[in-house]
Amino acid sequence: MSEKENQSVEWKESWQDEYLKWICGYANASGGKIFIGINDKGEVIGISNAKDLLEKIPG
Repeated sequence: MSEKENQSVEWKESWQDEYLKWICGYANASGGKIFIGINDKGEVIGISNAKDLLEKIPG
């Protein structure tokens, strides 16, 4: 992964509904990104249920 974790970039191995709070925080600040399917070392591990996840996350 070329981007490093910092105040506005987070890497997460899987989706958790609590990340909606992070998204709201980013929206109320200067923005940010949450990458799902990347471990703490910055390695892409992917997700097995991408289609289901896209349908589950509120839009």
